[in-house]
Amino acid sequence: MEFFDSHSHYNDESFEEDREKLIKETLNQDITRMMCIGYNVEKSLKAIEIAQKNEYIYASCGISPNDIEDNSEENLLKIEEMAKQEKVVAIGEIGLDYHWNKENKEEQKELFIKQIEIANKYNKPIIIHTRDAYIDTIDILKKHPVKNTGIFHCCPLNQELIKEGLNLGYYISFSGVVTFKNAKPEAVISLVPLDKLLIETDSPYLSPEPYRGKRNTSINVKLVAQKISEIKNIPLEQIAKVTYNNASKIFRI
Repeated sequence: MEFFDSHSHYNDESFEEDREKLIKETLNQDITRMMCIGYNVEKSLKAIEIAQKNEYIYASCGISPNDIEDNSEENLLKIEEMAKQEKVVAIGEIGLDYHWNKENKEEQKELFIKQIEIANKYNKPIIIHTRDAYIDTIDILKKHPVKNTGIFHCCPLNQELIKEGLNLGYYISFSGVVTFKNAKPEAVISLVPLDKLLIETDSPYLSPEPYRGKRNTSINVKLVAQKISEIKNIPLEQIAKVTYNNASKIFRI
C-alpha cells in the first residue's frame, strides 16, 4: 500500500528541528507522496523550498483568509511568480474564514477571486479553506469557475457544502477530524463517491485519535484512511489506492 497525504504543513515552525528526519520516516511508512501547502507568501516560498529538496513532496502557493495582512498587489504578483514553478501544482490554501475573521469579509472575497484568476491563468487547481462561510464560498465558485476545479481541504462535516462541492466537480478531503469521538462523520463520508475522495493530515494540526492534541505528521494519514475504510465498509487497500490516484490526478503528478 502507498498513501498520499494531500495536505500538510512541513513549512511550519514546529518541524524546524526534525523536518528531514520526519520526512524520511514518513517515506518508510508507505506515505510516498505529500503536499506541502502554502498559506502566505513566506510559507509558500518555504513549501517550494521543501518540495525542491524532496522528490516525493509537491507544493502549493497562496494567501489564506487568515493571512489577509499579505493581501497586496505586490504579494499577489509574488504568488503568481511562484505558480509558474514546476513543483507548484496548486493554488492554495485560499478561501473564506468567517469563524476567525468576521470584520473583513469583503476583502476575503476579493482576495479569493483574485487567486482563482491566478489558478486559471496557470491552469492549476485550487485548495479551499472554508469555515463558517460555505454559502459565500459556493457562490464565488459558481460565479468564478475554476477550470481545473480543486479540493475542499479538511472539509467541514457539512452535508450541504459537500453536496454543492461535488455538484461543481470538486474533490472532498478528510482529515483526522473524522476520528474525533464527537465528530459523527458517517453521513458526510457516505456522501462522497470514491472518485472524489482524498485524505490528508493538515499536519502539524488535527492529529487523529488516539494522538489528538499532539503534533501531527503524515504518518497519521493512515488512521484517516482506516476510519473511512470502516465507515464505507471498503478494504483499507482500496481506500489507499483510490485516494492516491485521485490526488495524483487533481495535482497532475
